[in-house]
Amino acid sequence: MQRRPTDSPASESRITAHGLQDLAAIRSELAARQARVAAEKAVRAAAAARREAARHVFARAVGKVHPLPDRGRAVFEPELPPPIPVQHQLDEARVLLESISDDFDASTLLDTDDALSFRREGVGIDVTRRLRRGEWAIQRQLDLHGLRTDEAREALGGFVRESARQGLRCLRVVHGKGLGSVGKTPVLKGRVQGWLIQKQEVLAFVQARPIDGGAGALVVLLRPLKRR
Repeated sequence: MQRRPTDSPASESRITAHGLQDLAAIRSELAARQARVAAEKAVRAAAAARREAARHVFARAVGKVHPLPDRGRAVFEPELPPPIPVQHQLDEARVLLESISDDFDASTLLDTDDALSFRREGVGIDVTRRLRRGEWAIQRQLDLHGLRTDEAREALGGFVRESARQGLRCLRVVHGKGLGSVGKTPVLKGRVQGWLIQKQEVLAFVQARPIDGGAGALVVLLRPLKRR
């Protein structure tokens, strides 16, 4: 009995044999297809082999390796360099720029009224009058009694600078009347006046009222704090 076309193996390739010649053609087509599949597999295998060879090229070049023996070496983390105190350096540079001298002659800048006073250029005389009358409340005080000249200069510079930074306006500086110095001369009083004039934060100062220390103290008015 002759098979139906759909029952023959060649039907899977949609090839139908109608005679011996057709059967030979089918065999030839199947052989060509198998050859193409085999060639494609060979190409894929060769590509995979090349990729695998590329992965191990270093190992093949070096050869067999062995791990180094453990000699008990300690591993230390490198020490970081110390931080640079940038802000401290800036503060120090500012202090140097704002340094005050003992050789400054303040006598020519003082108003010689009933008590010596100072007001910076552009500040009206009414400011020192109001300051002398006590119209500004004293917000902080510095007492320089017992300090050497260099100690007093440093203390006064820091006192004025910090007070201005905090926005204070009215200060009292007690320098004493010099009764305990040689010759009863108030040496520190003149120095304090010269130092204050050199501080740009200072707008004016006057001799304190008797209730605030009299000739042994100065009342100092600072510039208003600039708001950012």
